[in-house]
Amino acid sequence: MIMALLLKGNGARCAKALLALAGVGALTLAGCAEPPKPLPPAPIPPQAVAPPPVALSSHVIEAASEYRDYMRKATATPASFANGSAIEDSLVADEAYEAQQLSRGVIAYGALVALQDPGFVAGVRTFAVDPDGRKAMAARIASDPSYVAVLPSAASAAGLVIATLNNDSAKLRGSGELVKQFAYDVQHQAWSKKDVIDPAGRLARAKSLSAAPMTPVPDEVEGLKGAVTGSDSKVAPKMILVSGVAAAPPYTPVVNRALAIAALAALGEGGEDNEAQVLSLLNESTGGFCLNMSKLNLYQCLAVAKPWYEDVFCLGQHVLIDTSQCVAKEAGTVQPAQMASAPPAAPAPPTAHAPGASQ
Repeated sequence: MIMALLLKGNGARCAKALLALAGVGALTLAGCAEPPKPLPPAPIPPQAVAPPPVALSSHVIEAASEYRDYMRKATATPASFANGSAIEDSLVADEAYEAQQLSRGVIAYGALVALQDPGFVAGVRTFAVDPDGRKAMAARIASDPSYVAVLPSAASAAGLVIATLNNDSAKLRGSGELVKQFAYDVQHQAWSKKDVIDPAGRLARAKSLSAAPMTPVPDEVEGLKGAVTGSDSKVAPKMILVSGVAAAPPYTPVVNRALAIAALAALGEGGEDNEAQVLSLLNESTGGFCLNMSKLNLYQCLAVAKPWYEDVFCLGQHVLIDTSQCVAKEAGTVQPAQMASAPPAAPAPPTAHAPGASQ
């Protein structure tokens, strides 16, 4: 009888769990519960007052601008270089991000993307007409960001966030792959085999730029402000991807937090008055870990690189590709692993050196 009930519920998985635990003094079915079902839109009473407008802290928009500015510059990295000076210029531009701050920017930008989903915004706003209920839901979301998965159209909004981050990651990886290939192709040019000027200085500069705080970008900020009410507009901001496939939970912490901030904004609880609550959602407990690791790989690469073509490899692999992998991971996507800590050997004519080869 118990087995029949289990099979009607979660099926064979729970039945097998029961059989496996038969004879054990205690039995837990905690993992057999049905996943939470989406909340239906809240009924709006006839006497309800209009909910507060969609609102989002300016600091979240600024954090999103920092992420977008970095991605715009990094994905525009040249695929080839004429000399060592050009290589160093790109290294300076692309290694200039602080890992924790860029991770917060990913979440902030994801929140703006989620706000482009009209179904998500409208569904959340049905809970905003009752002041007490609105405050209670905002507190619940802030304390447990994963709760947003049960809100109306959360899967659709999550799909937009995931698609956008994957799109950014793919572009960044594409740039990195071209730069990395150039590290091999350029070895046919004599200048590329000359030693880097002041290697200790360029390593110190990489560490310094990686620790320096990023600053909001006025043009990006202005462009992103319209995204706060993007679902109310017939034309979404051009800088935000607004197509994606609905994605079922569970989501990564980054996607959950992006949706949570968007939900607070849709409730009218995401503005300056509730800034502390909103900004706390930008700080994911493991945020920046992957990006920190890519920085460590970069430092190791620069420490052993001698000729210019090896610096090109460090740029392509450990600045662009590694960073793209981290963005994809935060979206919940796994890219092919390419996390080598030093330039590897590669086929090359006898007269040329491969990255990592002895000089």
